[in-house]
Amino acid sequence: MDDLDQQLIARLRQNARTSVAELAQALKVSRGTIANRMARLEREGVITGYTLRLRPDAVRDEVRAWASIAVEGHQQRVVLALLGLPGVSALHDTNGRWDVLAELKVGDLTELSALLERVRAIPGVSATETSLHLKSWRA
Repeated sequence: MDDLDQQLIARLRQNARTSVAELAQALKVSRGTIANRMARLEREGVITGYTLRLRPDAVRDEVRAWASIAVEGHQQRVVLALLGLPGVSALHDTNGRWDVLAELKVGDLTELSALLERVRAIPGVSATETSLHLKSWRA
């Protein structure tokens, strides 16, 4: 990825609904260049989808949690499996006792329990520790 790709991704992170024309104008390139770049980034799996972000207090009846995950063996396989699980909203590489930190968002505690069971069943996951989000002061 070059500097233009990085700038494009940064703008899409701010607002994934920005039009190709707006992106092209902001980055001072043609619409065709932006469309081609986006298509290539999607094809290469750099961009895996587009999503909606909500203010944390705007969603009612949502359970949010962090799962700290220890991995034995090939971490990339575990990461790919985690990325495919509905309810895993973000995934982070970390240091220390835990190898991966997953942000989880589900509808209720029953869904959280089921999601954690699926996480623990992934080959290579050796341990987990989960903390519930109780309150956010800044998101």
